[in-house]
Amino acid sequence: MTRPTPETLAHSVRRARNAADAPGDADHTRAAATPAVPAVRPASAQVSGAGSLVRSLEALGVDVVFGIPGGAILPAYDPLYDSTVRHILVRHEQGAGHAATGYAQATGRVGVCIATSGPGATNLVTPIADAYMDSVPLVAITGQVARPAIGTDAFQEADIQGITLPITKHNFLVQDASEIPRVLAEAFHLASTGRPGPVLVDIPKDVLQAPTTFAWPPTLDLPGYRPTLHPHGKQIREAARLMSGARRPVLYVGGGVLKAGATEGLRRLAELTGIPVVTTLMALGAFPDSHRQHLGMPGMHGTVAAVYGLQKADLIVALGARFDDRVTGKLDSFAPDATVVHADIDPAEIGKNRHADVPIVGDARHVIDELLAAVTAEQAAGRGADLADWWAQLDDLRERYPLGYEEPADGTLSPQYVIKRLGEIAGSDAIYVAGVGQHQMWASQFISYEKPQTWLNSGGLGTMGYAVPAAMGAKVGKPDTVVWAIDGDGCFQMTNQELATCALEGIPVKIAVINNGNLGMVRQWQTLFYGERYSNTDLGTHKHRIPDFVKLAEALGCVGLRCETAEDVDRTIEAAMAINDAPVVIDFVVGKDAMVWPMVAAGTSNDEIMFARGVRPAFDEDEI
Repeated sequence: MTRPTPETLAHSVRRARNAADAPGDADHTRAAATPAVPAVRPASAQVSGAGSLVRSLEALGVDVVFGIPGGAILPAYDPLYDSTVRHILVRHEQGAGHAATGYAQATGRVGVCIATSGPGATNLVTPIADAYMDSVPLVAITGQVARPAIGTDAFQEADIQGITLPITKHNFLVQDASEIPRVLAEAFHLASTGRPGPVLVDIPKDVLQAPTTFAWPPTLDLPGYRPTLHPHGKQIREAARLMSGARRPVLYVGGGVLKAGATEGLRRLAELTGIPVVTTLMALGAFPDSHRQHLGMPGMHGTVAAVYGLQKADLIVALGARFDDRVTGKLDSFAPDATVVHADIDPAEIGKNRHADVPIVGDARHVIDELLAAVTAEQAAGRGADLADWWAQLDDLRERYPLGYEEPADGTLSPQYVIKRLGEIAGSDAIYVAGVGQHQMWASQFISYEKPQTWLNSGGLGTMGYAVPAAMGAKVGKPDTVVWAIDGDGCFQMTNQELATCALEGIPVKIAVINNGNLGMVRQWQTLFYGERYSNTDLGTHKHRIPDFVKLAEALGCVGLRCETAEDVDRTIEAAMAINDAPVVIDFVVGKDAMVWPMVAAGTSNDEIMFARGVRPAFDEDEI
């Protein structure tokens, strides 16, 4: 990968400023990616435990890891120096974890991060928890103090295995160097199969230093791990029968459909049945936003039609979704008349929040394929649902309550307009990575997601600081794809140090900072529920321009741009799009009073959805 020199970075800064005035003159160069090529090594060799670790990573096809060295993990960095596995030196372990997550979400492969013992390992806790909540295949490798020192409160000792037990799919403390190939192979298998998730491998320093024999392939020893991939035929037939007889059905699609690679089957199922589709925040891109049958995103900030559709459904077919509280609102009032078909690869999810009338355990791709066959059989027998009245209701709501926004009364730049234009200019082939807050919701609402793996965000944990390192990981995994991080000024200040990594490693991500001067979503809640008492939400990025994001970007080796008016939005985005040999940061200075609508207040029923402040949708009396 080409690394920019200070001279080329300075040239990019000058060129960007010129391009902002005349984007047609900008240079359209692209930093070339150097893919890792697995080394040809003997299947068995005498090595150290560290050498066995690195050879295991090579044998598993790992092309990149994100990490920071330290005392306990240092033995692993010596053989890594000569490895074909690319190591990206991040500036904080949290950045390593989120970068590995972004890589995994963009590529579908296992992301790998490395940290040393103690504080290095504990800095991975947030990204591990994040990956756990969002079912991301991640392997975190941590160094540990030497075995004789474990339990003595040794320098930089922390029981990372115990700490992460509740937030990992599985974790290991390696006790013998000979176990390393088997443990690594098992970790990757566990992370990537069944319901994906993070796996931690903790290796004491003396185990890394011990002599051992590396042998590949190892024999996996996971006797209790047998994910159910194929659903029960009887349950599939019952689901198809219900789908063929329902009057108000909805396909409720979660992130499991993306994880299973089932998007094409989902489209065929929706078109075969004519059933409306809603996609959760984690499933955007699983079904094209532009498709006529797509009602949008349900839940707290979902569309009126999607929220209403679920609430008034007589049948909900949940595919790889978990009935999260942000979707259901007040649980005991959610979809009171709906029969529920719940399909998930994780049996623990079925019935956890909402009783499933027809539980189906299986991989979403196999479930959908078998539903297609069963529904086709129902239709061949003359059984099919008439959904004309249902669609008439939903189409009426879509027409009356479309997603939209009001321009700020004070003439400031609208954040919704910025994000909408960004999506239109960058297009549906780009990858969009969001932080957490108002900008995340606007990015989910005003960009059209037509393809899978083009929308990455921290859904379950809601991690501020996710966007920049996750975008870095996504760009490493998809070097030929444009990657935009849409971040807030609060989120951006948590992990923007990873832009130094991007600049030095030749990873040309693009960052749109939606700078409203505040912790926007918290401020919105203070406006609505705390009498406009804005306690500790003003960040000073408007009043004092601290930090100055353009200067900060340039200090971190990036191109820095600023946009403060609607007239300059397109020109600034196009200038950023023209730069492909350095990271770009745009400081979009937007109004502080914009809010995310629609909204279902936390803890209330979806029946109480607000279309805008003080505006409730008008439904017929015999409806909501």
